[in-house]
Amino acid sequence: MSLHQDEPSRTGVMAWFGVFFRGMAMGVAELVPGVSGGTIAFVTGIYTELVRSLAGFRFGSLALLKSEGLIGFWRHNNLSFLFFLGLGMLASVLLFARLFHHLLMSVPTVVWGFFFGLIAASVIHIGRQLPWRNLVSAGSLGVLAGLMLLTVNPGVGEPAAWAYFFGGMAAVSAWLLPAVSGSFLLLALGLYEGVLEALSQGHMVILLMLAGGCVVGLLLFSRLLSWLMHAYREPLLALLTGFMAGSLVRLWPWRHDGQLFSPQGFEAVAGEPALLGGVVLAIVSGAGALWLLSWLE
Repeated sequence: MSLHQDEPSRTGVMAWFGVFFRGMAMGVAELVPGVSGGTIAFVTGIYTELVRSLAGFRFGSLALLKSEGLIGFWRHNNLSFLFFLGLGMLASVLLFARLFHHLLMSVPTVVWGFFFGLIAASVIHIGRQLPWRNLVSAGSLGVLAGLMLLTVNPGVGEPAAWAYFFGGMAAVSAWLLPAVSGSFLLLALGLYEGVLEALSQGHMVILLMLAGGCVVGLLLFSRLLSWLMHAYREPLLALLTGFMAGSLVRLWPWRHDGQLFSPQGFEAVAGEPALLGGVVLAIVSGAGALWLLSWLE
């Protein structure tokens, strides 16, 4: 997988199925606090295309509807790519929201192990393609920034409906960044359980407020990120890779009552050989999932 790809020209059903599959993977990742859909976009080679496509939306592009028609507007904004990617994410959220909520309650160690393996392999895979000077400088800053996420604690209390609008802005901005999880920011703001409940029960007011915040956040943040990708590509990629490496601490699977690296967490798993084997298998499966996504790309 190359980090220096231009936006590809896709033809055929399988090419668009690949975009849909990536969308599903991004949707699954965003259901887990601490895992970023942006990471999946990053490691599967569509990150630059995603940011550029989102940043291309502006009021001026609406003039294309008059001058070039719907087809010209659709092609200019790469809407086929965004449509299939968004469709995959939506399908994933609707299919797996309840499942992942159940898994995080019943076997959280296995879930964390899978994503730990996926992102650890991603850091190695992407880091090998970047100059050492950028990894040492910008990458080190990224690691420190990722470790600072450990200082963020989940909020408490019942949030008001309007809070989901600003939560959506924050979450979608995080979604665009590898290693910064939109669902984790929702958790930190005390909105995560409310969003899962709204998705499961169909609470339209909360979902509409969240969606509105996501749209505004995308339009504002994607332009800034696109400019940075154009002007400072390799340092930014090194920074984001370091960010991913720093976030591995939060994804460490052996934890106890939310505490990382706790002796109780190791003892609990060591006392259950089947669970220990399951966690190790999950870590290996996460690394294998990266290989599969790279192969599909």
